[in-house]
Amino acid sequence: MGNLVAIVGRPNVGKSTLFNRLTKTRQAIVNEEAGTTRDRQYGKSEWLGKEFSVVDTGGWIVNSDDIFEEEIRKQVLMAVDEADVILFVVDVANGVTDLDMEVAAILRRTKKPVLLIANKTDNNELLYSASEFYSLGIGDPCCVSAMTGSGTGDMMDLIVSKFKKESEEILDDDIPRFAVVGRPNAGKSSIVNAFIGEDRNIVTEIAGTTRDSIYTRYNKFGFDFYLVDTAGIRKKNKVNEDLEYYSVIRSIRSIEGADVCILMLDATRGVESQDLNIFSLIQRNSKGLVVIVNKWDLVEDKTVKVMKTFEDAIRSRFAPFVDFPIIFGSALTKQRILKVLEEARYVYENRVRRIPTARLNEEMLPLIEAYPPPAIKGKYIKIKYITQLPNTQIPSFVYFANLPQYIKEPYKRFLENKMREKWNLKGTPINIFIRQK
Repeated sequence: MGNLVAIVGRPNVGKSTLFNRLTKTRQAIVNEEAGTTRDRQYGKSEWLGKEFSVVDTGGWIVNSDDIFEEEIRKQVLMAVDEADVILFVVDVANGVTDLDMEVAAILRRTKKPVLLIANKTDNNELLYSASEFYSLGIGDPCCVSAMTGSGTGDMMDLIVSKFKKESEEILDDDIPRFAVVGRPNAGKSSIVNAFIGEDRNIVTEIAGTTRDSIYTRYNKFGFDFYLVDTAGIRKKNKVNEDLEYYSVIRSIRSIEGADVCILMLDATRGVESQDLNIFSLIQRNSKGLVVIVNKWDLVEDKTVKVMKTFEDAIRSRFAPFVDFPIIFGSALTKQRILKVLEEARYVYENRVRRIPTARLNEEMLPLIEAYPPPAIKGKYIKIKYITQLPNTQIPSFVYFANLPQYIKEPYKRFLENKMREKWNLKGTPINIFIRQK
């Protein structure tokens, strides 16, 4: 499980700018797919070879202009609960405010490492003003300008130095890892209990590196897998559980630690924005996906037609990625619970699928010939050869072309759809790269 860094502070101190600065090194790699813009609150960063996730707690609130102390308090408590390192951002130009004092009061109580980031230190005169932040009792202010980037290198060194030493987890690499994720009250605990059953002796627990993730080795009915379980399922937290964005922050660790995510939707509520947030976390981490529509036993009209409508609604909300299994079941009555595990296992197999190069070329080249990429500026684009890259996290294919820069997203999507028709890649994202031959 990777480290999680949370950014906290009152509004308008430059949290998002700092967030962008921390994560934007990856922005080039993470392609901006439709619908991922609302995840500005979550990203990945890397420094000195250590990769970590960054969460901007301020981004989770809808109307962030008029946040009251109560809201900020909840965000800070959340960060204290979930993160490994907390960045407390203050604004040098404004000096210490009452709200800063409140946040500091909460942070002084935590045992987690807290770094005081004095932002907007855009010139040397302001360096002197930073000393007033000693009064917050959080320690030395680290002076940066998120805008210009000055001081951010030292800040990164500091952040990475605070990470706990990861003890190696003794996990078998060939065994799939599944995580159950979803909004609060979608029925996560019930389904985990339904999987594990009362029969606790077939379950061996392997404590994770951090207190928050426990891998449960599960072996029965011919299934063998790890269930990634975050503390969220085990204990109800002090902070009000109904806070929607908590569920997203909670999911980050389980999603990052899993191969396949089982996303639970509530049949009585349909697809809500929260579900989409969690779905996009799964997408951005390139994880396999199985959707279970839970509480199906509570739905009055269970006809095939209703199921079909529900299924279409889900796929249209999650588009462009639509090739994943959807199961209608109930954690309470255990209806189709084993089907969920079966599908998760298939998705895992698809995720590690290798397609022989000869087959790829045999099947795809005639198709490409029949439907070549559109010519641009009178130049014809030819794809000559296809191969699958070895040892990738998800199936990744390279198409070698004479003018790779002219092959656009829609054509890549066409290729992907054709590949999905020919090979079983259900539930797993795939990468298609176009390179110079």
